[in-house]
Amino acid sequence: MSGWGPPSGDELRGFTVGITAARRAEEFATLLTRRGADVVHAPAIRIIPLADDTELARATEEVIADPPDVTVATTGIGFRGWMGVADGWGRADQLFTALRASRILVRGPKAKGAVRAADLREEWSPDSESSAELLDHLLAEGVEGRRIAVQLHGTSTQWETVPDFCAVLRAAGAEVIAVPVYRWMPPEDYNAVDRLIESVASGALDALSFTSAPAVASILERAEETGVLESLLQALDGTVMAACVGPVTAAPLEAVGVRPTTPGRARLGSLARQIADELPRRAAQVRAGGHDLSVRGNCVVVDGEVKPLSPAAMALVRRLAERPGLVVSRTDLLAALPGGSEDPHAVETAIARLRSHLGVPKAVQTVVKRGYRLALEPAEYERVLEGSRA
Repeated sequence: MSGWGPPSGDELRGFTVGITAARRAEEFATLLTRRGADVVHAPAIRIIPLADDTELARATEEVIADPPDVTVATTGIGFRGWMGVADGWGRADQLFTALRASRILVRGPKAKGAVRAADLREEWSPDSESSAELLDHLLAEGVEGRRIAVQLHGTSTQWETVPDFCAVLRAAGAEVIAVPVYRWMPPEDYNAVDRLIESVASGALDALSFTSAPAVASILERAEETGVLESLLQALDGTVMAACVGPVTAAPLEAVGVRPTTPGRARLGSLARQIADELPRRAAQVRAGGHDLSVRGNCVVVDGEVKPLSPAAMALVRRLAERPGLVVSRTDLLAALPGGSEDPHAVETAIARLRSHLGVPKAVQTVVKRGYRLALEPAEYERVLEGSRA
């Protein structure tokens, strides 16, 4: 349908996107809302600084006392935090001297920026910005007998698939100093996360975005704890698009069978553009009763105009859009209604309200004694019918 749809720059009008980020969430939300999206934010993790942590103090003193052959900086926030904490301890100059005597490898541009801001220089960085490529580079050089400091970037869980960087280096014969600058923790209050997970499982969101692997792990763990993991995974592999900032973030989802979309570059701006490009293409779009309908998470766009609907109306229109042009029985529609109603008249009431709120009553057609269907144009109906026969 050439020419149909919202204008350029308003591509996400009517779509609802979930944000799980703990950092830069407001910036990312702005990138999406400027494109017309509604945003639901529920931080899936907390970043806990370890300024008073004895383990970080011990690792820092170890680096200062005997500078490592190689220092690995994995994140910008982590490296900056390490230098900042050392300054607070009165040990910044000594740490700087030790790191300057070391070969510095960085995982990506943010870590590179933090290293250079400290007036240090990196020797190498992987094109993929991945820990795996960085690890392969070190192993290819040979690490046996070498002293390597690794600035860690959080805790790992059963859902994370990135190999234990330090363990692999130790197994290859390196002496490793683990520098735990900060760690990931679950949110203090799960209410917002639980509501986000329920919105995904029920199809009330159009997309769920992730900017870190720990956030993915946190969502999967919470869904498992609350008994809705299967529903969550079905939604993310079906009606709700999973969007990840890069391949490292996507890995835990791919490990459980979900195929997220990722941009070519691991940047927030690139992720926002990816969502804006993908969601309109994925939305169920039909021409029914002479009108263009696009079914989204919590609304239907009718001839370019957003029509917010109640949960009951959305449940019905989603069910009808799953089989556009084909009859959906009253029994099936009753089962789709939220709340578990057994009153057969509930369907008729909900359909009447759906037609009223859409403003195009002929788009939903009654098929006497059988049920309801979206009233597709004849040519479109024949195409759908052929698809169902195949």
